[in-house]
Amino acid sequence: MRRVLCVAATAAALQAPLNKRPSTKVDVSTLEAPTERVVVPEDGSPMRPPILTPWDENKLILEEQLGFSAERLATYDDVTTDDLSDAYEMMQLCRQFENACAQSYMQGSIRGFMHLDNGQETIPALVADTLTKKDIKYSYYREHTHALASGVSPNKIMAELFAKDGGTCRGTGGSMHIFDVETHFQGGWALVAEQFPYAAGAARSIMLDRHLGLAPEDDDRLAIVFCGEGGSQNGRLAEVMNCAAKEKLPLLILCIDNGRAINTFTPDVAQNSEVWKAGAHYGVPGAKVDGTNLQDVLRTGRAVVDYVRETSSPAILQVHTYRLQGHSPADPEHERGRKAEKKWARAEADPLKIFEATGALPQDVLDERKKKASAVVKDAVAFAKESPPPPRELAKELEFPDPADTDYNTREVASDSEVITQRSVDAAKLAECQERIAMLQQQAKDPGLNVGDALNLAILEEMVRDPRTTIHAEDLQAGSSYDIPRQTQQTFGELRAADEIIDEGHFIGKAIGEGMNGYRPIVELMNANFGIYGMAELSSAGNTYATTGGQFKMPLTVVGAGGTAPNQALGAEHSQPFHAYVMGIPGLKICTAATPEGAYGLCKAMIRDDGPGMLFTPVKLMKDEKVPVDVGTCLPLNKAHLMSKASDASVSSSKAVTVLTYLHGVREAVNAIAEIQGNGHDIDLIELRSLKPLDLDTIRESLSRTHKLCILDESTQSGGVGASISALVGEELFDELDAPVKRLCMDDAPVPYASSMEQAVVKRGSDLVIAVKELVDYV
Repeated sequence: MRRVLCVAATAAALQAPLNKRPSTKVDVSTLEAPTERVVVPEDGSPMRPPILTPWDENKLILEEQLGFSAERLATYDDVTTDDLSDAYEMMQLCRQFENACAQSYMQGSIRGFMHLDNGQETIPALVADTLTKKDIKYSYYREHTHALASGVSPNKIMAELFAKDGGTCRGTGGSMHIFDVETHFQGGWALVAEQFPYAAGAARSIMLDRHLGLAPEDDDRLAIVFCGEGGSQNGRLAEVMNCAAKEKLPLLILCIDNGRAINTFTPDVAQNSEVWKAGAHYGVPGAKVDGTNLQDVLRTGRAVVDYVRETSSPAILQVHTYRLQGHSPADPEHERGRKAEKKWARAEADPLKIFEATGALPQDVLDERKKKASAVVKDAVAFAKESPPPPRELAKELEFPDPADTDYNTREVASDSEVITQRSVDAAKLAECQERIAMLQQQAKDPGLNVGDALNLAILEEMVRDPRTTIHAEDLQAGSSYDIPRQTQQTFGELRAADEIIDEGHFIGKAIGEGMNGYRPIVELMNANFGIYGMAELSSAGNTYATTGGQFKMPLTVVGAGGTAPNQALGAEHSQPFHAYVMGIPGLKICTAATPEGAYGLCKAMIRDDGPGMLFTPVKLMKDEKVPVDVGTCLPLNKAHLMSKASDASVSSSKAVTVLTYLHGVREAVNAIAEIQGNGHDIDLIELRSLKPLDLDTIRESLSRTHKLCILDESTQSGGVGASISALVGEELFDELDAPVKRLCMDDAPVPYASSMEQAVVKRGSDLVIAVKELVDYV
């Protein structure tokens, strides 16, 4: 292994005394090649060079990026002996903790995936040095040391890794999902880059607290999000920088640049590894620092953190490190150049060894702090071993924060809600909103409301009732496509009613961050199918209550118009059965509303629910006929709706059929009843207002009369809603059936645009008439 010394073209700039520079404007492009040693292994494979950025050089960059004066930056020069001692102890704690994790993993005490942080200990040292318990922290799957530095109990972290009831999440999260309410440590997220919008939502919650008068006047909290340089190539980083800059959020993005995206050499897949410069397009300042140099990490980090606190605006800090171990203990380490790199890094890029060699602390202090850390880790392992496993019943208990049979009409709002609304909403704008509410309430009586107006009324009522309710949508100022968020931003402002970029995953993610920090966000999807962009976020929303051991309830309401009506003419990508796609996500309550009454009552209930839910409405019926709506009433989130009951005569003559349907199928079935009855048959028509949890009791009661079941389904034959329901009926209600379940579902083919082809794919009322006759005639 050989080394070549390369000196950056910044010597002239550095020769000028700091207090005599003619201007604070510095061409950052001249600083992009700092002094560095290029390391090339003998086999010629690439290896990242370390960066040797003197503090004086970083001050030049910080002066330009942060707008701090040279005199201000000089105040960060000195790091006290006490601070260095504390930082060194944190580094030792993290190193020894991770070593204990590795040993426990090999012994079988820790299972599954585990990702260690050896070699990157200056970052938790910085966290412990600059952040407080009140700051909100979002990490990724390599987060043990970030949690330690945030003040989370080492005992609980280790017990969580051991899958024990004494863990931070009672053994439900494991290595990749460390959460702690007291220290505002909010993950531990397993999907690469998913944490970005959550952290933006958390930063928004800080701004919301200030806006609503819920934070002290001197509140200087910030949110921090950790990412790797591989994950920073994900588009989520661009979206969150745009959001943080546009909304002026106190968000620090800390990029841990260890040169490896999992095991891939990052320059092999990334055009630009200077992640901190990505903020320039959005006006987000940043800096890069050598992560093997503790003093410089503290100096640079302190300046950047102070900037975020003082300006309440975002910044990005890239820390250049070396990960001394592979991606996880379970991964092979044969990737190109990695073994040679790690061998070199362990010898010459270990931040602990480098700091110890500086002589900044006497040996007796080093030994004492190392010993203290060792005792903490030893206690943590002992605690984890002695802690009992969680009871098996806990898994089902953590499915939903609120029981399925919750009556949301009795749910009280916080006692300070009215006072907060009065002080945070302009009186004239509030009066205009209340005028619209009164107008819609009057229309609800006569002539009635359509589905879009019913949703708008429910949302306006809930946002006035509870100032902790927020809403996110595209085209929100204009009311989106169906007037659902109409007059929300005009009344409550941009913080509580956010007009969003065209990426549903981004703003669903921001809503998740708000929901974890005291708010009740609503997300309106312009079309439910666009939620495909947010599948990862919806999955995490459903999992979070359980994964955190019940610590974070995740109130989140997603409303979207979707489904597939006959003759819809929207083509395949606007006609996908997204309601079926999300059925497999644990922890979500999934409802549908084919009528204004259902849309209003289900929406209000879902907003008040402490868990995540999705409400689907029929895209082709949003502005359809207006019908009376009983205002002020929340509907249950676990009940089907019997819309039409077969006559006793048809039941006694075995000519009645139970029909289950939802969304556009309701209109199709209602319009088909006359023809069905004209054929001498009849139906119990049940609207499936709750797809999950499914109201099996109502289905059972109807089948006990008809003994025949037809499902008019707006999802595909494979993996559809009807497939799940028919399987469940076969398992639970088989003795009630006198004939096989008849499924009228969409074919597996994509929905065509042309009506001539669409008729072969999408089922309608005419198909229901035939199916009822076939069931009645079944022998």
